Amino acid sequence: MTLKDAALPFILSLDIGTSAVRVLMFDARGWRVAGVGAREPVTLRTSPDGAAEIDATTLFNAIGRCLDTALAQAAPLAPSGAIGGVAVTTLAATLLALDQNGVPLTPIFTYADTRCAQDAAALRTRFDEREVHQRTGCLLRTSYWPAQLAWIRRARPAIFRQAASWATLGDYLELRLFGRRRISYSAASWTGLLDRTMLSWDLRLLGDLGVRPGQLAPLTDCDAPIQGLLPEHTARWAELAEIPWFPAIGDGAAANVGSGCIGPARAAITIGTTGALRVALPDVGRVPSGLWCYRVDRQHALLGGATSEGGNVVAWLRETLRIDADPDTLDRALAALPPDSHGLTLLPFWAGERSPGWAGNARAAIAGLSLSVTPLDILRAGMEAVAYRFALILEQIEQAGVTPSVFVAGGGALLSSPAWMQIVTDVLGRPLTVAAEPEVSARGAALLTLDALRVAVDSDLIAADAARFVPDPTNHARYRAAIARQQALYEKIVQKE
Repeated sequence: MTLKDAALPFILSLDIGTSAVRVLMFDARGWRVAGVGAREPVTLRTSPDGAAEIDATTLFNAIGRCLDTALAQAAPLAPSGAIGGVAVTTLAATLLALDQNGVPLTPIFTYADTRCAQDAAALRTRFDEREVHQRTGCLLRTSYWPAQLAWIRRARPAIFRQAASWATLGDYLELRLFGRRRISYSAASWTGLLDRTMLSWDLRLLGDLGVRPGQLAPLTDCDAPIQGLLPEHTARWAELAEIPWFPAIGDGAAANVGSGCIGPARAAITIGTTGALRVALPDVGRVPSGLWCYRVDRQHALLGGATSEGGNVVAWLRETLRIDADPDTLDRALAALPPDSHGLTLLPFWAGERSPGWAGNARAAIAGLSLSVTPLDILRAGMEAVAYRFALILEQIEQAGVTPSVFVAGGGALLSSPAWMQIVTDVLGRPLTVAAEPEVSARGAALLTLDALRVAVDSDLIAADAARFVPDPTNHARYRAAIARQQALYEKIVQKE
């Protein structure tokens, strides 16, 4: 969308993901404004003991530099007062401890941190996990706050005692910018501590963890803005001094909105570093055992499953197997291989398993290797193996009585590979449509902000000329047999927690 075609007001959209911070600008019709875009990588520190954390100060500084760049780019393009609001979406879930002055006592612990596995197991002995799952939409697993808080209390008791408050990345950002903080129902639902129907903090879990409700940010919805930057930031970002700034929402919720997937007929499938398959619904009664249920806002629930595997599997295989062909040549070579022709059965759990089995201790395995197997065979097997996990998630969504007919693809790893798009299409046995805007999370946050500002946007966000992939019935049948083979290997070697 060029400036001459753009409609006011503009929305500045801040998208903080696992791999990068992005600041983009969208117009009143929900389309990205060309010429405004800043990006900085995010450094995720990992270690053999299961750490997966981000330095809070480093990340805040990266966010600041992206805002500097985007606002400088926008200055000659947009008239004064053209920015109507700031939208925010972040990776979820995130957790950090703050002292009484709001200074971080810890790094930002991410959903991928597994050091709390022992504490998650202990929680499952004290609580009925099925009941907690139905109440909060989340399992008592390492991805969520209950296990992470219990780990901090056990392994770092001095920090636990010193913590005046516990924050997500989104409300920590608001505290830094405005001196006060809130947390959206969306971001709160990813913590595993929100009662998903009452939209209040779960007092039973908090009491067990030794956390007071007052240590958590006040709950609000994503349409409630905050204004008035602290003086120390006003000089730097004068354009945003009194602009409405909306609460951060989870990246998965934003991706569904940005893909035009609101309602039971449309599902969003995203494969970036990791992956997810999600549907946004007015309500969810019973949550299937392998899925989660978060919030988009007070009116919409988000039912789906997330995987720890995605583009990270492809990147690891390419690097380890030394496959250095240029992307287009490699993709054509992958597409030329017949489906499941390599004789391999692969469990893609390089970072453990989330949905649908939630075996966080699972590890990757490759069975069926022979002297005839090539690096390209192994790479294709990895891509197929990741796709099989989404088929299992879809089965559980359909068992819940939701049968989407349109599947919209997003995420850099998936969109950059037509071969992988066709694999996913054939595995699911459903047509796959390419999202009109690659940055679906940033766009989704912008669309929710436009709605909060009472700016009407066309709800059908799938372009008429969008690329579409159609499943091959023969390939689908072959993949169903391969999924059964993968599940048989899973049952033999994966120990359920």
